[in-house]
Amino acid sequence: MARYTGPKTKIARKFGQTIFGDDKSFEKKKYPPGMHGPNKRRGKKSEYAVQLEEKQKAKYTYGILERQFANMYKKANAKPGITGEILLQLCESRLDNAVYRFGIAPSRSAARQFVSHKHITVNGEVVNIPSYQLKPGDVVAVREKSKTLSAITDSLKSRSTYDWLIWNDEQMSGTFNSVPERIQIPEDIKEQLIVELYSK
Repeated sequence: MARYTGPKTKIARKFGQTIFGDDKSFEKKKYPPGMHGPNKRRGKKSEYAVQLEEKQKAKYTYGILERQFANMYKKANAKPGITGEILLQLCESRLDNAVYRFGIAPSRSAARQFVSHKHITVNGEVVNIPSYQLKPGDVVAVREKSKTLSAITDSLKSRSTYDWLIWNDEQMSGTFNSVPERIQIPEDIKEQLIVELYSK
């Protein structure tokens, strides 16, 4: 399966949330996609359908493919602690997600592209693997040659702040200070449903 490159609004409408960020088209049509519009009677979803939808929502939100996501679940399940929370923490610790959270990129897909095109360094070394797992204390920075890119400078003008990330404007670098607690992660994902799905 290749990475999804189709209409993002369609996916957002499917889940009833703007999982890819601000979306004017979604605001106009908040009902699920389909030829019958908002009036179509939709039957009650099965338990499996609800769990599967939650997993798909998490995958689309973080831009992770099925095999990668399944491997991350296995990794989370092998660690001591609450599996669902650890799974989300692994998602948040990905380099592409951190680049997005720091505000270097306006979306996770743009962050993935910046990493792949070698615009990002970790602890002074260029890393072009979007799924690279950061550890507390790692310093993520914009490569010197890329600091004047308008796509990056424009994105940084409207960056959000997060408790587990420390940003340095002058150096255009940020520290992954700690792995976020579940309560700090703003994504509306019911991770327990994903654990129940994989546990079957």
